Amino acid sequence: MNVRQYIDSTYLKTPAMAGITINENKEIVKKLVKDAVVYGCKLVMVRPEMVPFVKELLSVEKSKVLVGTVVDFPEGEGALFKKLDEANKSIQEGADELDFVIDYKAFKRGDVEKVKADVIECTRLCLDHKKVVKWIIEVAALSDKDIISITVLIKNIVLTHFSESDYFNVFVKSSTGFYKTEGDKPNGATVHSVKLMLENSFPLPVKAAGGIRNYNEAQQMIRLGVKRIGTSSANEIIAGEQVSGEY
Repeated sequence: MNVRQYIDSTYLKTPAMAGITINENKEIVKKLVKDAVVYGCKLVMVRPEMVPFVKELLSVEKSKVLVGTVVDFPEGEGALFKKLDEANKSIQEGADELDFVIDYKAFKRGDVEKVKADVIECTRLCLDHKKVVKWIIEVAALSDKDIISITVLIKNIVLTHFSESDYFNVFVKSSTGFYKTEGDKPNGATVHSVKLMLENSFPLPVKAAGGIRNYNEAQQMIRLGVKRIGTSSANEIIAGEQVSGEY
């Protein structure tokens, strides 16, 4: 199984989070890009401020690797205008795909109208610019019932407001990878949560992100039916693929 074209190779730490300088952080991103080009990953996922830097690196390499970024990350509580402003800036700077954090806290307190407005307007902005949009629902913060409900909500919004040709460009994504859980519980994609998403998202594709660190885990997610994998362990996954010899 060739996992490479499923992988969004990801680095989303700020220098402060990593405890390093801005230049040291840029060197990490530079290596991420170089490895993604060498190994043929689908996309490099970085913070918005890194998008122009990554676009330039990929241009020099004459690479077809895509650039993705995050919006209203990692909490998703921003007002709609904030989401749109961030997204529009990243689009203008060359982002190919935008991963929005849905306002899952608003959803949990019953403010479904805010969530609907966010999804409609931000999805429209991306599709109007021929960009892929992914909605991060943060499965670790949700009950099984919530995962099902919010996945169905996103699906129904897209089916109601957009055309069939757009469906494959709107993903439901599991996690930011930054949610703080208690008792060492997983904060990213699990087989259980991804199955719930897949069972309720069709025809929208699913991206599994957070906690996928080796080839076997990636392979398992792909066989479940996910169309994209977000991981900070792309090299380890690809190394495992090479060792297994399965393509």
